[in-house]
Amino acid sequence: MFELIGPIILLAFFCELVDSTLGMGYGTTLTPVLLLLGYEPIEIVPAVLLSESVTGVLAGLFHHEFGNTDLRPGTRDFKTASALTGFSVVGVLLAVSVAISVPPWAIKLYIGGLVMTLGLVILKNHRRHMAFSWQRIAGLGFLAAFNKGISGGGYGPVVTSGQVLSGVRGRNAVGIASLAEGIASAVGVLAYAASGIFIPWRLAPSLLLGAVFSTPLAAYAVSRIPVGRLTLTIGGLSTALGGYTLVRALL
Repeated sequence: MFELIGPIILLAFFCELVDSTLGMGYGTTLTPVLLLLGYEPIEIVPAVLLSESVTGVLAGLFHHEFGNTDLRPGTRDFKTASALTGFSVVGVLLAVSVAISVPPWAIKLYIGGLVMTLGLVILKNHRRHMAFSWQRIAGLGFLAAFNKGISGGGYGPVVTSGQVLSGVRGRNAVGIASLAEGIASAVGVLAYAASGIFIPWRLAPSLLLGAVFSTPLAAYAVSRIPVGRLTLTIGGLSTALGGYTLVRALL
């Protein structure tokens, strides 16, 4: 049933504002909140993926427009986004195929530990210049999309933080992660539909509406944030989100 729910719209707006500004936090924070509100995981994950498929691509384009990243064909940002997207597609397809058989608590422990570790490493090494690595980029895309396909979250913290550790500037990493996540999410939606799990229309429209309205504001905000401060924020938020996920999984 198609409906619009005011509190869900506001929640999606705030979570997507954080996500499109820092490259992380939409599904990772939104999914547990929706669980607390009484929605089932099988409703949440496809709906989150649908909203991210639209807002991720829009956010990537807005980040390019505001100069946060350069997604013109042939640039390193474009090549990085393409590599992330390709491996993310593989990861999300695998995730959907095993989602019904993997215990949720095990996935939450895995995501929480990985994200928190990445955040701590960034905080420790934020002043160091790290060489760019295509191998790390490929692995990050696969692992992050696997997280996304199973839980609806865990993509942005891994990919954004991991890009910074791979030598990508924080501002560029946010725009690249947004675009790759959007395309991977679209593939996830199609994979769920192909498996017989369709979009829950009592939740998806509200998530989509709230998230779409926040993307241009977030892209503009990133263009005004100093790169060093953005990198520290990414590291701190990754650590916090990872720790929060671990605590929820253990309780």
